[in-house]
Amino acid sequence: MLSHDQLNILACPVCKGALSMDHASQKLHCQSCDISFPIRDGIPVLLINEATTNDQIRK
Repeated sequence: MLSHDQLNILACPVCKGALSMDHASQKLHCQSCDISFPIRDGIPVLLINEATTNDQIRK
């Protein structure tokens, strides 16, 4: 789990916008890009090729 301080220093690698934590899915979400990044073993994976869009999640 990421602390509030850790979350404040992270930014979306696409648009540099703020990320919010989705505790249920264990992902970081960028509201501007509408994409999510996984958190694996407590480590955010902020690689663009690992991101999922809400369209991919809904399918």
